[in-house]
Amino acid sequence: MAEPLEFLSATLAFAVIAISPGPANLAAASVAMATGRARGMRFALGLGLGLFFWGVLAAIGLGAVLQSTGWALTMLKIVGAAYLLWLALQSLRAAARDDATTVARATPRRLFLAGLMLNLSNPKAIFAWMATLSLGLGGGGHDYVPLMLLCGLIGLANYIGWVAFFSTGVMMRAYMRARRWIEVGVGLLLGAAGLSLLRSSANQ
Repeated sequence: MAEPLEFLSATLAFAVIAISPGPANLAAASVAMATGRARGMRFALGLGLGLFFWGVLAAIGLGAVLQSTGWALTMLKIVGAAYLLWLALQSLRAAARDDATTVARATPRRLFLAGLMLNLSNPKAIFAWMATLSLGLGGGGHDYVPLMLLCGLIGLANYIGWVAFFSTGVMMRAYMRARRWIEVGVGLLLGAAGLSLLRSSANQ
């Protein structure tokens, strides 16, 4: 069985990775400001499910296989980069329009699927899981199950926290006043993340 200190260290490491700004957290903030809390929570649930999928994959050992299979990891990075660049383009196009971004009119189902797809196409998620699960946990694979469940809940709570904060009235009013600049900023940051992932795939 894993030592309590090892378990705590792995959990804290995952929490730090989860709350740090990245494409998923950035998208959660943007969607929350544009659509409000109720719809933003659907997006957060999709992100949480996508993150948990990678956790299950890592816990059963397929994550290590994926990491060691060059062509599969390269393809995943290319798909993830393409999706991030597509999201970046949508944000930049929204900034060029006079009306509010189309994400504000997206259905809850589409927002859930968008969040799910964002984390399913994010290979950085599996690296976070592999780093967490390899932090000296002893015993067999059953040691990973409670850690995976706890970290999955931490990841979901993180997304919910981002949505809850950025869907407040103050943040939504700020978004409406500075919508174009926010959309441009989100687009540029997502584009930079996509290009970085694309460069990583080329060096794989």
